[in-house]
Order: sequence, then C-alpha cells, then structure tokens
Amino acid sequence: MVSVARKLIASRNPIPISRSCELGNQEALQPFVPFSRLQETKLLESHLVSLLDNCSSLIQIKQVHAHVIRRGLVQCCYVLAKLLRMLTKINVPMDPYPRLVFHQVEYRNPFLWTALIRGYSIQGPLKEAVRLYNAMRREGISPVSFTLTALLKGCSDELELNLGRQIHCQGIKLGGFCKDLFVHNILIDMYVKCGWLDCGRKVFDDMSERDVISWTSLIVAYSKTGDMAAAAELFERMPVKDLIAWTAMVSGFAQNAKPREALEFFHRMQSEGVETDELTLVGVISACAQLGAAKYANWVRDVAEGYGFGPANHVMVGSALIDMYSKCGNLEEAYKVFEKMNEKNVFSYSSMIVGFAMHGCANAALDLFEQMVKTEVKPNKVTFIGVLMACTHAGLVERGRHLFDIMEKHYGVEPSVEHYACMIDLLGRAGQLEEALELIKAMPMEPNSGVWGALLGACRIHGNPDIAEVAASRLFELEPDSIGNYVLLANTYASAGRWEDVLGVRKLIKQKLLRKDPSRSWIEGKNGVIHEFYAGDMTHPNSKEIKEALEDLIGRLKSHGYEPNLSSVPYDLSEEHKRRILLTHSEKLALAYGLLITDSAGSTIRIMKNLRICEDCHSFMCGASQIIGREIIVRDNKRFHHFRNGVCSCGNFW
Repeated sequence: MVSVARKLIASRNPIPISRSCELGNQEALQPFVPFSRLQETKLLESHLVSLLDNCSSLIQIKQVHAHVIRRGLVQCCYVLAKLLRMLTKINVPMDPYPRLVFHQVEYRNPFLWTALIRGYSIQGPLKEAVRLYNAMRREGISPVSFTLTALLKGCSDELELNLGRQIHCQGIKLGGFCKDLFVHNILIDMYVKCGWLDCGRKVFDDMSERDVISWTSLIVAYSKTGDMAAAAELFERMPVKDLIAWTAMVSGFAQNAKPREALEFFHRMQSEGVETDELTLVGVISACAQLGAAKYANWVRDVAEGYGFGPANHVMVGSALIDMYSKCGNLEEAYKVFEKMNEKNVFSYSSMIVGFAMHGCANAALDLFEQMVKTEVKPNKVTFIGVLMACTHAGLVERGRHLFDIMEKHYGVEPSVEHYACMIDLLGRAGQLEEALELIKAMPMEPNSGVWGALLGACRIHGNPDIAEVAASRLFELEPDSIGNYVLLANTYASAGRWEDVLGVRKLIKQKLLRKDPSRSWIEGKNGVIHEFYAGDMTHPNSKEIKEALEDLIGRLKSHGYEPNLSSVPYDLSEEHKRRILLTHSEKLALAYGLLITDSAGSTIRIMKNLRICEDCHSFMCGASQIIGREIIVRDNKRFHHFRNGVCSCGNFW
C-alpha cells in the first residue's frame, strides 16, 4: 500500500511513477521516466542554463529562478550551480540569497558545492570558502579540479601562501589532480604572486602538459623580477608563441630598461606575422621613449596607425605617444597628439601635464591642470605628481604648497609618499631645508628612499652637510647597496671642503665593494643609429674628429669668458687634472659628435644622459647654444634642459 507521503510526492511530481514487480508480500514502487520525458527535462535544463548565461542583472536572474521553481527543478544541481555562478558574476553577496538556494538542495553534487565555495573565494571571506570545503569533505564528497582552482585563486588574490600550500598538498593527497592543467596553472600563479617564484617554476617543470598560460605566467613573473634572461629562455622554448607571450616579452624588456631588446623582439614579432594590439604597442612606445630617438618615435607612431590604433581614437595609445614624444624632447609633437585626441581621459591629461613639467614649462602644466578640472575628468595621483613636479622645477613654492593642501580636500586624492617626495624636493631645491626636514618628521607614513633622497639631493645643491648626514644615515639603512647615496654625501662634503669626511665615505664604498654607474650620454645619428659616449672614453670610431670639434668649441667659449667650474669635480685633485676630467664629460663628447653629424642650419641637437647633468656642463651648454646659434636639448635623469641663446629653460633651477 502506498503511503500518504508517497502519494503526495506522486501527486506533485511531474514525472509519472509506475508499479514494479512485487517482492514477497511488499509492494515496491520505482520511478520510471520515459526516455522522451527525460530528453525533454534535459532540454529544459539546458535552456534555463542558456537563459542564465544571458542575464546581466539580479532581476533577470530572479525571473529565471522563478521559472526553475515553477518547473520543479529546485533540486537540479546543474541549473542551480549555474545560478550561483551568475550571482557571483554580478557581485551579489553570498549571504543570504545564494546561500539559501544552496541549502534548499538535499543532495548536493561537487559542482554545486564548488559554485558556493568559488563565490566566497572571490568575494570573501576566504575562511568561509575553506569552511565550506571542509564541510563538503566531511559529507564524503570529493572535490573536482574547479574546487581546488577556486580556493587557490582566493589564496593567490589574498597572498595566503600557507593556505595555498595546504590546498596544494590536498590535491596531491587526493590524487587525480597531479596532471590537471588548470590546477597547475593556478598553482603557478599563486606561488608567483606570493613571491615564491622557484616553487612556481618547480610546478611548471613537473607538468606533463602545458599550455600558453603556463608558459606566459612564468615569463611575466621573471620579467617582473627583472630576470629577462630566464624569461627569454622560456620564451624561446615555447612550442607556440601567441600575442600575449610576445607582448609579455616586449613589455618586460621595456619595463626593465632594455629598450633595444624590446624593439628587437617587436621586429621579430612583426616578421613572424603576429598581429599586434594596444598593449603591445604601448610597450614598444615605452621602449622608444627610453631611447629618446626621434626616428623611432615617428616610426612607432606610423606602426600604430598602420595597425588601426591611431592616437585620435585610441586613448591608451595616444597617452603613451604623448609620454614618448615628451621624453624624446619633442614637446610640440606631444601637444599635437594631445590636441588631436577625440577622447581625453585622466591618463592623457596627466601624461601631457608631466610632459610640460619635465620640460620646465610650469605655467603650461598648471594651465592645463586648470582646464582639466573644469571638465568631467577627475585628477588622480599621477596628475598631482605632475603639477607638483612643475612647481618644483620652476621654484613655485607657494603654488606647490596650495596644490598639496587642496588635493585631498577638493579632489579626494590622498597624499602618498610620492607626493611628499615632490614637496620635499620643492622645498629643498628652494633652499628651505629645515622646513623640508620638519615635513618629513610630520609625514603620516614611513618616509621612503625617494623622500630622503630628495632631501639629500637638495643638501648637495645648497651645501648643507649637517642635514645631508641625517638624510644619508636613513638612506644607508633603506638602501645599503645604492652607491648614489654615498656619492651624493661625498659630493656634499666636497662642496664644504670636508675632505677627510669625503675620504671616509669613499672608504665605506670600497669596503662594501660598491660600483658607480658610469656617466653615459647618447645621441641619435644617421638612420636612427644610437651613439653612446662615456666620460673620458675616446674609443668612438670618430674620436679624432670629436676631439678636434670639442677643442674648437672650448676655444670659442673661452674667448667669451667660459671657465670650467672646478667644484663640479668632487675629488681632491689638482686644478689641471679637474679641468681635464670636466672637458671629457660624456654630454660634451655627445655634443661635439652632434655638431659633426647634423646640419648647421639651425637644427636642434638632442642629447640623452643617464645621470644628472653637472653644473659645469650646464653652463657649458648654455654658452654653446649661444655660440653655435642652435638649440641644444639635454635630457638627464631628472628633467629636460632646453638651451637657447645662452639661457636654459630651467632658469638655472634644477
């Protein structure tokens, strides 16, 4: 006899129940589903999943859910797992709605468990995802690969290395996951993000199957650590190289100050017929910006337009081109790109403001900032770095103070350590060293090397060894192996005539086995060839002609009153020895070569330098621009100097 409960179920169940054979005196009922009805149910489930896939709002999902309930599919894990994933996709909190859907299912399969675990892994808290996983295991349900990848993704996002390692062990212990491609890829990502690159490489080396994600994840990881040799070794071994892998290499070289290698890889990419995109082009544009060569700048713009990524309609490329032309010394072309852009966002405005600031055009930078704030474009952190830098390079102390004060009050941009570094630089260059030191002491965060470095640099300019010692002592703690800090302190002592202290710093440098980056300048020759010059190095093929041109220029300058600034040599040497050192500084050699290879009819000479230009070379360039009647542009590691008719754009404030 059929129980009342069974009758109720049968009366509500859309699937008919038939009698089965009798077993002794008992009458057993077994559900029987006709094949046609089973097909109909499967089609309905697939249809509902398809509807959920197309949902973009909570209202739409709830409408489909209502249909699921009406059709009697409230126990269907297949449909409800999709429902939970869609709720996660549109950022609906897991509690209460998705959680209630989950708990109403009597027999949950691993995919439904995984859908809820994944939601908590993405939205947090991660510990709730782990608690659910433990509950799932207690019920005797084995995870699927997506369960582990969901948990590992959460560990990766929250940098939970120890938890990630435990889940890795779970995968090994349970078995069946040792060859799963997706699990291994997310493991690589987790170890890399948590700073355990060697473990990520071990996972990669043990994989029996790899896809392009496996290779590219490690290539990007090595690029971020600056190990481009390891990245290149992996890239060359890749069986199939797609756009993402090529972009990773181009961008990696560009981000690690290896512009020539970045351009070489891009040329290879083009020769192999790989299509490019905006991200690749931005990497190539960055490489050209580092080289500072006009030929490459115009070439990469033509390439971008050839691929259909012209700056007028592609704000990412346009912003990168503005930065590139600015760093190549062609501010006019940078502004032309800016003006032609149909859409301008915070990045394009900020790039142009920073460009003006680098070239000493403080008023233009501040005017553009005022135009920007009148639009709907809201300034960001980089924008304020640009305007503060403009004030710094023009000595606009009061304007800088005002902008620093209002950036959070009016625009919601909280001052970061970089903004404080700009203010310390602004005050320090203006000679207000005590105020700069007090501002550092009042900082709400721990001062970094950029802050103390700005103060130490200002002490070098104004010859204040006492405050320089304070800044240097902190820098020696933060960057014990950065030789530049020791050199700055030694130079400050030298300016004050404290030669015993200079010797003490140099002894410390020798004890630490530190090496100074050699002063290097480069200039673009014919056909875009870059010619490099090192201080005192006369090994260039045209060294004889360069020496003659330089001696001729020096003679003409001396007849106009030029005398080498011997204080620019921080060594206790004879005056004659100091003169010889000064007259073979790398930027002077580059200028002499520029005079040999360029037309004399008023063309601009552009020189790039890896270190800050010294006081003597600065005055030398001023005089040279007047004598030869041509503009000389020098980009050092701080800013651009435009020398015209005996005057520099920085107003001798650099």
